[in-house]
Amino acid sequence: MTQDVSPKPPSDDRPGMEQLDAALSHVDQQVSSGNIASGAAKGIVYSLIETLGALVGDPDLPEHARSGYEGLLEAARELRAKLEH
Repeated sequence: MTQDVSPKPPSDDRPGMEQLDAALSHVDQQVSSGNIASGAAKGIVYSLIETLGALVGDPDLPEHARSGYEGLLEAARELRAKLEH
């Protein structure tokens, strides 16, 4: 008999705010240090913006979580602007 030891997904489908924040911070650090190609960074940031936009638009998202995701969305947009100039 085998035992299921795979990590359990969260009870909802939303990615955790901590994970999205960590991803955004990591991309920003890699851009600042020159350790990531600009095109790759833009692609990752675009993906983060799309994900965060969908989360913010979710009518079932609790208001306290919405404000956190909105803050991350603004930070991602700022990073995108930095990458484009």
